[in-house]
Parts: sequence; structure tokens; C-alpha cells
Amino acid sequence: MAHSSRFWDFIAKRYARSPVADEAAYQKKLEITRGYLRPDMEMLEFGCGTGSTAIVHAPYVRHIRATDISKKMLDIARAKMDAAGITNITFERVDIDELDAGDGSYDIVLGMSILHLVRDKEAVIGKVHRMLKPDGIFVSSTACLGETMAFFKYVGPIGSALGLLPLVKVFTVPELVDSLTHGGFVIEHQWQPGKGKAVFIVARKADA
Repeated sequence: MAHSSRFWDFIAKRYARSPVADEAAYQKKLEITRGYLRPDMEMLEFGCGTGSTAIVHAPYVRHIRATDISKKMLDIARAKMDAAGITNITFERVDIDELDAGDGSYDIVLGMSILHLVRDKEAVIGKVHRMLKPDGIFVSSTACLGETMAFFKYVGPIGSALGLLPLVKVFTVPELVDSLTHGGFVIEHQWQPGKGKAVFIVARKADA
């Protein structure tokens, strides 16, 4: 975790100041997600960054556990939460691989702009599946660089080794969908706002 966390700590302030790349697409993803939320829900968001998405969703659920590997990202997130008067989010510094949660702990899990940044997406998807309650929902938005930047498979590891880039995995949209379906999920909603854009997926935990 240490190597990647240093990268995200380094860019945290700049990241927080940067506008959303596609505000219309982001708002649509928020709206679709809100359609699945209920006041009694326990939510987990891993890779929460500076907390913007968690803060927007907080009024619609009982509690959000929001995690990230970057201390400086989380410092910004807590300040934004306090400024917004939100009290039902717990921000926590932990890697998804090390996150401790019992089976069936959550009604909904969010992984926004994160599945391409984990070392083993199949293992993470499997962990999300276990953490979800029966019929639980996994919402993700993922950059599938294999669609338009397959060369990054060779360039990325060099940048990561030099500390210039975080770990970035390269795969296609069909490969991501295959990982989710083989991981025990049924795709309920899939949307990509344009070529090369992140794919937004709402997947439901299938019956065992």
C-alpha cells in the first residue's frame, strides 16, 4: 500500500481542486445509484478519494464506511464532511485487500474509479460479493484501458516503478463484465457515456 499511497498523497490537493472531467456523466451515475438507496442501508465505498461521492449519497442511507489508502485524501474528505454537516460517514485509511468486514455486512458497495487500480480485481470482486448481503448491490465505474490504450499495459508498470504513476491494470469492458459475472453478480445496468470513457455498472449479488 505504501508505494501507491505516496502517489495519491502527493496529488491529493491538486486532485481535490480539479473539476470532474464529465460532470453530466457523473450526475447521471449519482442519479442511477440513488435509485437503489434506502434509508436503512449500510454502505461501503472503497477508494473513496476526497469523499465527494460518499457525501452526496450520505443523506439517503443509514451509514457509509468510506475507505482509501491515502491519508491526505481522507483528511480532505473529513474536512468536506464537516463543512457539509454530514455525520453518518466514517472515513478510514485501509486498503481493500486488508479491509476487515464480515460476510453479509453491507447492503451496497461502491467502487468508483478503482477496479483498474487494484492488483487483483477478481479477488476484490470476490471480497465484495462476500461482504454484501443477499441481493446486495455493487456499483462501479471503471476505466477499461484495454479498449483504447492497450499499450499502457507496457508503459504503466514503468511509470509505477518510477513512482510517477499508480498501479494501473489494463483490461477491456467485456473482460470486466466477465469478472463480475464469474464473481457471482448479475449485471442490472451498464452504461458507457462514450468511447474511452469509464464504464458504469450496477451489479446485483446473485443467489448462491
